[in-house]
Amino acid sequence: MHLTRFAPLLLTTLFCVGAVQADEVQVAVASNFTAPVQAIAAGFEKDTGHKLVAAYGATGQFYTQIKNGAPFEVFLAADDTTPARLESEGDTVKGSRFTYAVGTLALWSAKDGYVDSQGQVLKDNGFQHLSIANPKTAPYGLAATQVLDKLGLTGQVKGKLVEGQNITQAYQFVSTGNAELGFVALSQVYKDGKVASGSAWIVPAELHDPIKQDAVILNKGRNNAAASAFMDYLRGPKATAIIQAYGYQR
Repeated sequence: MHLTRFAPLLLTTLFCVGAVQADEVQVAVASNFTAPVQAIAAGFEKDTGHKLVAAYGATGQFYTQIKNGAPFEVFLAADDTTPARLESEGDTVKGSRFTYAVGTLALWSAKDGYVDSQGQVLKDNGFQHLSIANPKTAPYGLAATQVLDKLGLTGQVKGKLVEGQNITQAYQFVSTGNAELGFVALSQVYKDGKVASGSAWIVPAELHDPIKQDAVILNKGRNNAAASAFMDYLRGPKATAIIQAYGYQR
């Protein structure tokens, strides 16, 4: 009798708990996209009512974590090869992968006037430390090594490299003065159509492989409405405007 009386209440409670869980999406985000995704998340939560919980790190490290069962439901990578690999290995929702941004590499110094608009400062070799992200796990780090190779400067700067675990750490080495300059994601130093502080050389795209950044829904997000809603929002005009404001292409 008592169970019959309270059954509707129990069902209502369970339904509400399920709804709360479905309204939250766990997203693994490449470090270079930290600022844009924070701005996008604010609009996403306001417009849809869903909540985005983000973790930031290196794409290669996220791959390992995902393979080891990390609870991520959506992956915003700093390349297109890692999501494609996860897709081929059966770890993603088929048909969900797309390029959400094309990144731009920049040589940046926290000092005004230190980096010239042509990157001649690299060839002049008057610096003591050059910061880059780990090229084995961070696509922007790999792009940096490709630039150095193309310019014939790899041997010249080898002993001056300071390697960050990801692009955020590479940026921090420069911003704190531990390196005079470094290769960073343009989005880290760019806002509203200009470099926000310091000085930078926006690296020509032909000096490295395209930094296509793909997003994909992982298997853990297969039945999460918030995951699908976020991917739709990421394709939309509001997210696109934010992405472009941080120096990315679509």
